[in-house]
Amino acid sequence: MGGDFGPRVTIPASLGCLEDNPNLKLILVGDQSVLETELATALVKFQGRLSIHHASECVGMDESPSKALKNKKDSSMRVAINLVRDGIADACVSAGNTGALMATARFVLKMIPGIDRPAIISSLPSIYGHTHALDLGANVDCSAENLFQFAIMGAELVKAVENIDNPKVGLLNIGEEDVKGNEQVKAAAKLLENSSLNYIGYVEGDSLTAGHVKVDLIVADGFVGNVALKSIEGAAKMIGSSLKEAFGKNLATKLAGLIAYPVLKSFKNRIDPRLYNGASFLGLRGLVIKSHGGADVLAFKTAIKLAELEVKQDVIRKISEQVEQALAQSTRA
Repeated sequence: MGGDFGPRVTIPASLGCLEDNPNLKLILVGDQSVLETELATALVKFQGRLSIHHASECVGMDESPSKALKNKKDSSMRVAINLVRDGIADACVSAGNTGALMATARFVLKMIPGIDRPAIISSLPSIYGHTHALDLGANVDCSAENLFQFAIMGAELVKAVENIDNPKVGLLNIGEEDVKGNEQVKAAAKLLENSSLNYIGYVEGDSLTAGHVKVDLIVADGFVGNVALKSIEGAAKMIGSSLKEAFGKNLATKLAGLIAYPVLKSFKNRIDPRLYNGASFLGLRGLVIKSHGGADVLAFKTAIKLAELEVKQDVIRKISEQVEQALAQSTRA
């Protein structure tokens, strides 16, 4: 029921994913009367793979996370996460209020032992294909230990979903030199250097999209990570708008645009944010995927397929085991 468009996007995206994957089963959580009206024929077509679970409340996009957690215990968001907790669903995908989703997921699912805070991770397009980055906004202030834990979780997720045995991990900083950075970043670097992770050192902001060295995972606190993410999104919109304006100025530029159309289309597809939609909440004892609130059908399908992949790769178990091993190593040290 969440996001800017609600069932107008989530329902066709869900049906599209069911068409694409005959093994997928979906539970749509929300107002039963609304969903049944929209799904009359689909419930018959996908019988046994598509069901509705009623929830009498919704969390507003601008609603306080604490109030949503306290006052809306039958919200579609809360009910969906309860289904994950109870083992009825393997993952929850939502385009709703990010703060409320995080607060509810943390309260209901609890944290993986050894992890202090959850982190938001997603992939970003880069000249090497794409790069994963975390934290993208869950934690404004982070200790060195928090950053180290983020790196452990992120590396394990990248291993699972990208099939990379030893992903390269970089720590986001204002320079690559050892003397640069604040005390938390310097302390986190020492922890990473002494770990079993494939830590390659400090990386600068350009490494998120076009650094001189390929990095599989970039670690930052939520304040820095979120600012970097929004800056990239803004730059992409500016480039798209500028190209459209430039090619639409007059007949000559329109003809040039027509000739360049195949190249422009390929470029657009490569950096299309809809193909990178879906951020995972790492650190929880259950899978929760956050879709962008403004997602269209293609973007929401991408988020559902990310959830499918993480379930198939058993990401929660792998992260839990890796965290346990890291804690054991630190205790012996």
